[in-house]
Amino acid sequence: MEQEVNLPPRERLVLYGETQLHTAELLAILFRSGNKQYDVNQIVTAFMLQFPTLHALRTANLAELQQVNGIGLVRAVELKAMIELGRRIQVSQQTKFGKITSSFMIAQQLMEEMRDLAQEHLLCFYLNTKNEVMGKETIFIGSLNQSIAHPREIFKGAVRHSAARILIAHNHPSGDPKPSEQDYEFTKRVKKCGFLMGIELLDHIVVGHQQYVSLKEEGVI
Repeated sequence: MEQEVNLPPRERLVLYGETQLHTAELLAILFRSGNKQYDVNQIVTAFMLQFPTLHALRTANLAELQQVNGIGLVRAVELKAMIELGRRIQVSQQTKFGKITSSFMIAQQLMEEMRDLAQEHLLCFYLNTKNEVMGKETIFIGSLNQSIAHPREIFKGAVRHSAARILIAHNHPSGDPKPSEQDYEFTKRVKKCGFLMGIELLDHIVVGHQQYVSLKEEGVI
C-alpha cells in the first residue's frame, strides 16, 4: 500500500484516474521536470505558495506566473493555454444541435451539412430522455451507393453516452433521398437491437439534395 502512495503522479493517474490526484500532483504532471536549479517538486511547492487557490492561478497573468522560480515563459504560456482550455470546456454547450424537436428540423441542418459530401456518411445522434443531443458521431463512411455498418458500432456509442434514444441519418450523394432496400433492412436491424437494449430508435433520416426522407414518417420505425 505504501508503494502505491509513493507512485509518481503519472502512474497514479493511470491507475486511479485524474480525479484522485491532488492539485500538486496535477501540476507536477504539467511541469514534467525541473531545471538545473530546482527539481519539479520544489517548483510545484513554490508555485502553490505563490498561488494558494485555483482562483489565484486562474486570474494570474504571464508576468505573475513567471515570478515563481522555475517557471519561464514557455511554462507560463502552457499554463495559460491549459487554464483557457479548461474554461472553454466548462462553459461549452454539450452539443452543436441542442434539442431535437422534429425530424424536419434536424433534416434541414443535415441537408446543409452534408450537401457537398461525395461519399455516404452514416451519422448517429445520442439523445437523453428530453431529446437533447449528448453526442454526435460519424459511424461509417461508405461508397457512393452503399452505407454498411454494424449496429454494434452505433450502440457502442449509445452506451458510452448513456443515451436513452438515438437518431441515425445518412446522405445519398446522388441527391435522391429515396431509401434503398438495404436502408430499410438496416433500419429494422437497428430498431430491433435498440429494443433489446432498451434504447429507442427515434428516426432514420435519409438526406438528398434539398430533400429528405424520414423512415419514421414512412412507418418503418
